[in-house]
Amino acid sequence: MRTETGQVINLADYRPTDFVLERVDLTFELDPTETKVEARLIFHRREDADPAAPLVLAGEDLVLVSLLFDQMEMEPGRYHVSPDSLTINDLPKSEPFEITITTMINPEANTQLMGLYRSNGVYCTQCEAEGFRRITYFPDRPDVLSVYTVNIIADKAANPLLLSNGNFLGGAGYGEGKHFAAWFDPHPKPSYLFALVAGDLGVVEDTFTTLSGREVALKIYVEHGKEPNAAYAMDALKRSMKWDEEVFGREYDLDIFMIVAVSDFNFGAMENKGLNIFNDKYILADPETATDQDYANIEAIVAHEYFHNWTGNRITCRDWFQLCLKEGLTVYRDHEFSADQRSRAVKRIAEVRHLRSEQFAEDAGPLAHPVRPAAYKEINNFYTTTVYEKGSEVTRMIATILGADLFKKGLDLYFERHDGQAATVEDFVQCFADVSGRDFTQFSLWYNQSGTPQISVETAFDAAAKTFTVNLGQSIPPTPGQPVKQPMHIPLKFALLGADGAGLAPTTITGGDVSEDVLHLTLQNQSFTFSGIAEQPVLSLNRGFSAPVTLHFSQSPEALSLIARHENDLFSRWQALTDMALPVLTAAAKAAGNGSEIVPDAVLKQTLLTVAADDSLEPAFRAQALTIPSEMDIARAIGSDIDPDAVHRARQTILGDIALTGADTFATIYQSMQDKGAFSPDAASAGKRALKNAALSYLAHASKSPTAAAQAFADADNMTDLSQALSVLAQHFPDAEETQAALSSFESRFNGNPLVMDKWFSIQAGIPGEKALARITALMAGPHFNAGNPNRVRALIGSFAFSNPTGFHRPDGEGYRFLAGEILFHDKRNPQLAARLLTSMRSWRMLEKNRAAHAKAALETISTADGLSNDVRDIVDRILEG
Repeated sequence: MRTETGQVINLADYRPTDFVLERVDLTFELDPTETKVEARLIFHRREDADPAAPLVLAGEDLVLVSLLFDQMEMEPGRYHVSPDSLTINDLPKSEPFEITITTMINPEANTQLMGLYRSNGVYCTQCEAEGFRRITYFPDRPDVLSVYTVNIIADKAANPLLLSNGNFLGGAGYGEGKHFAAWFDPHPKPSYLFALVAGDLGVVEDTFTTLSGREVALKIYVEHGKEPNAAYAMDALKRSMKWDEEVFGREYDLDIFMIVAVSDFNFGAMENKGLNIFNDKYILADPETATDQDYANIEAIVAHEYFHNWTGNRITCRDWFQLCLKEGLTVYRDHEFSADQRSRAVKRIAEVRHLRSEQFAEDAGPLAHPVRPAAYKEINNFYTTTVYEKGSEVTRMIATILGADLFKKGLDLYFERHDGQAATVEDFVQCFADVSGRDFTQFSLWYNQSGTPQISVETAFDAAAKTFTVNLGQSIPPTPGQPVKQPMHIPLKFALLGADGAGLAPTTITGGDVSEDVLHLTLQNQSFTFSGIAEQPVLSLNRGFSAPVTLHFSQSPEALSLIARHENDLFSRWQALTDMALPVLTAAAKAAGNGSEIVPDAVLKQTLLTVAADDSLEPAFRAQALTIPSEMDIARAIGSDIDPDAVHRARQTILGDIALTGADTFATIYQSMQDKGAFSPDAASAGKRALKNAALSYLAHASKSPTAAAQAFADADNMTDLSQALSVLAQHFPDAEETQAALSSFESRFNGNPLVMDKWFSIQAGIPGEKALARITALMAGPHFNAGNPNRVRALIGSFAFSNPTGFHRPDGEGYRFLAGEILFHDKRNPQLAARLLTSMRSWRMLEKNRAAHAKAALETISTADGLSNDVRDIVDRILEG
């Protein structure tokens, strides 16, 4: 099932392999440029397979040294080697046989960071999705599960640490200056979960006693000297293990669990069985170098990768079309973990912000695809927010539809029924159907239809009859390959509020399926009538964001203000503020674009300040409330003919008006949230810092002076406050002496810490305006930029392209031409990184015609370049065709 050649792979074409892989024995003789890999593979032909079918193994950038059949050299006429495969003919029809393949690879030259590579003196692997074929010839697909024994031989001085999956069998010296280690993983796994790490690293050790009383050794490996910075990750790991036992009944199943943190990594982390490999930015933290968001990310990602032990490893995907089966489910699990560890409401708001800014934009553009795609050209390009975040929302909707008890029973059945298997979405959904008796046929459209459902809402109140009617309609805009959509099953949580903000309870609800506080919209148009309603109610709909949809519901500012001030669902209070702000901001953007006066809204302003000043609300929520929709949110709401400069001016004007009106409120908040105690990354302390720094930004708007932010920078005793003060200075006063002094101070203090310097790059990459591109190119020419490190590239170039609308979307098109050049440069070294950068241009058709023309020209420059990788070719073709 080869995907790198650019042909379309279709879900409908799936068929199992002709051969079953019984066992894998691997021996690595590590060398920076000439690593030898011996793979002993035991197969047998399936009973129902073609008796004449050859064994076809995938391979990429491999040198075949030798090939043995049952320990005898294979005749040249029985096999064929191509650039991407090894085909072996004339194999036994029924009895098992052994194939021994010896290959040579060059880890030092592997800049793709897929397969086995060597970076900063450490050997490391990344095999998902199709990296194992860069190690040896193999049936590299997720439905081929086998047990693995791994022997690693390496220079002892350079590589005292030799790690792989499973349990440690032992090790010893191996000739002059070398040693070996052996590992065995008793749990059958696909090749994408294979891992190897070798090098010289420090370690943090602990233990965890499972629910059944087994003691598990825990080890986190980091660069020497950074061991103290892994303490929070270790704490998060232990909390994750305990939570998964208590909430999902999942106990760990090996004698050891290891994490290795590396600096050059294409992803956040990887869940390899028993040996998770992490980008070190999601492991290392201390108050001086990590922000509250860093701590939250570490907690969530450590949990996510650990939770994969069951939802991804013990039960894996039959094929890559089922990627959401492990990722969407595990994202749901890590979201629930973080909600329990922190503030559930604030966590939910953050999830929805991310979903709307990334996944809704994906759904609305040329890269739209279903949660489970029906076809792909390059699987690496489908590790998307649709698969992960929308996949999580689909799992959450199942929980909403069934309720907590039945959802838990369904998951328990899934774990029991499919443990040790490569499963499908149908397998997963059937478990919930079996425990509940519900028909999930219509609901399963969520996996197969792309696009964000648009829900129209109209209401009518009959005072005489004491009835309140809600008329709902659903539609999904056409998306690539899916011009016509079927109605979905959409669970919408609701509440009715009276004039005093208290809840109203209807005597009956008619018109369709209603369970407790959920309206089940299943038809294209559907009406629900609430009886026994004595006063005109205010409808709060899609509470907690129970479905990933867009509501088109014209509620008055006064009704929204009532929800924002009184709803007991905090997400809905935040949503009401957002729904109040967006029309004001879009109108302001249109006014800014045509030179008209921008008119602030008094109801929005007063409601926002009332919520911000409400001491009964947790500070973290108040900080979220003060963060009005972003420039990208405004652009998405406008939808077409977007002028990023006008959007920026509009938002700054509205923010400035709120800041001036609420200056006293913000000053009070800023002072009251000061914490002179020792730094703690706990949720309550982080919430106070978030509210304090939100107030600081408004104070900068109101004063139009860098003084307060410069003083905050000087006074900061932790990275959260330091970086936030620097961001305020950079965003509001980029040319001020105070800003330049702060940037220089930050650089001098942290230039030896790559992760902190990534923040320095990212802050500067986000400074708006026409000088942004010159600033980017100057930073690239400076001493700290490293084009070979994905984190650094994402911090500078990625932040510029994704998070700086006015700088990137210059009217002269220079931002697009710059990015095109960078994509073509990085495509030669690291195609996955280049492809991810390219997705920043997915919404180019929404721009006003001058910018759109420049963007299209830049995309065509990429498209017509010679030697494009399949990763970039796939993305650029879809963006241009969309």
